[in-house]
Amino acid sequence: MPDIRKVLIANRGEIAVRIIRSCRDLNIATVVVYSEPDETAPHVILADESVFIGNAPSSESYLVMEKIIEAARETGADAVHPGYGFLSENAAFARLCQQNNLIFIGPSSDSIDIMGDKTRARQTMDNAGVASPPGTVDALESVEEAEKVAGEIGYPVLIKAAAGGGGKGMRIVHEKGDLKNSVTAAQSEAKNAFGDGRVYIEKYLESPRHVEFQIIGDHEGKIFHLFDRECSIQRRHQKVIEEAPCSFLTPKLRADMANAAITVAKTCNYTNAGTVEFLVDKHNNFYFLEVNTRLQVEHPVTELVTGLDLVALQIQVAEQKPLDIVQEDLQINGHAIECRISAEDPAENFLPSTGKLNTHIIPSGPGIRVDSGVREGQEISIHYDPLISKLITHGKDRKQAIQRMDRALQEYEIAGVKTTIPFCRYVMNHSAFTDSKYDTHFVGDHFAPSQLDLSEDDAEHEIAAIGAALVMAVSDGSDGSHEQTTVAVNESEWWSKRGKRN
Repeated sequence: MPDIRKVLIANRGEIAVRIIRSCRDLNIATVVVYSEPDETAPHVILADESVFIGNAPSSESYLVMEKIIEAARETGADAVHPGYGFLSENAAFARLCQQNNLIFIGPSSDSIDIMGDKTRARQTMDNAGVASPPGTVDALESVEEAEKVAGEIGYPVLIKAAAGGGGKGMRIVHEKGDLKNSVTAAQSEAKNAFGDGRVYIEKYLESPRHVEFQIIGDHEGKIFHLFDRECSIQRRHQKVIEEAPCSFLTPKLRADMANAAITVAKTCNYTNAGTVEFLVDKHNNFYFLEVNTRLQVEHPVTELVTGLDLVALQIQVAEQKPLDIVQEDLQINGHAIECRISAEDPAENFLPSTGKLNTHIIPSGPGIRVDSGVREGQEISIHYDPLISKLITHGKDRKQAIQRMDRALQEYEIAGVKTTIPFCRYVMNHSAFTDSKYDTHFVGDHFAPSQLDLSEDDAEHEIAAIGAALVMAVSDGSDGSHEQTTVAVNESEWWSKRGKRN
């Protein structure tokens, strides 16, 4: 297969920017698609070409397969990278790319079919000898069946959508009286989110930790694991903070889970990058959860501890070139942590916070990486994921990575919207996290919004207002002496609020 010359990125925001950068390193041209509010977004500015595909709702733009295929044809792209979210785990889209002679930079549509359906994936893993949490292998046919299974495996149980993920169509049920309503609600939510209302039931593991293994396979049948990540800091079943490697795994448990991840990938002849997710209970028993057949949001922590460029590897595999990786030579170098900086208000149950991003000044210094897809002045829309950026730190060990993250979070300046920065600082300074004695219930067990330090968050909003007043004063047509005095006063007030100058 010839080298890829031009990639169309069927996504937006930080992941589109991330893919553009790897393509540029490989001298591959890039095309992006954009909706009406993204006309001047960073991914549009950075790409070599851009194509308008519709209005703000993703159902009219980023999720319309035919518009994306047409954009690829118009611009002469020979490959499509789906990023994550949107169409990234849509087998029909992967097939449509192939039918239009476009290389899909991801796994085969067959692999997406197998692993994208959670019940089918459970069946496949059971046949391969990889344990899943006790529960149904097939989708539930009735509430009566749910009651029977729940009675056998014991409460609490988890109702989960057969298709999709991200916490949609998921309900925890602690007692029989709540089961019927929970099944109905999960089915409805799954239907609305994925167009598929099927749900299944499994045992809800108490005090679990969420551990995943990055895998990648080539077309010669070689599959490698790039070690593990922990993603147990979550809200509403969605990840907020991730780290690599997982801090509590013993060498034996890491090896056993890595072998299981390879088995999972081989079972469906997996190619390209993917993530095998597990839950680990308090007795260190691990259970297969699912496979994400795409690049993960948290892939940077793996890149920092392995020194590999996962997007470049994805492109190499898509070109059907063999991976020049030797599993035995791969090593974990230090420790990395990622915080998702989202426009959400942690003091109000992480409700989305929309508005204009008046200030966005990213931190820097040793061991800090920021993957962002926004710019100052950009509107944070209700139509898309509220992710502003991913803040990643790397250190020689976990302690240093945490210290650097706390420093970076203090330096990060955002005004105009509420963000998860105060929550991330709360976690970095909580003993349950620093001592690695936490699980997926961290938010419920330890998080107290009343203890958040919101002073900096509030200060940023005040600083933005001061900055606006400063600009107005400078341009108000006054004489030079008045203008200069106004600037000096405002500058002094600015720095006093930041606490950086006397």
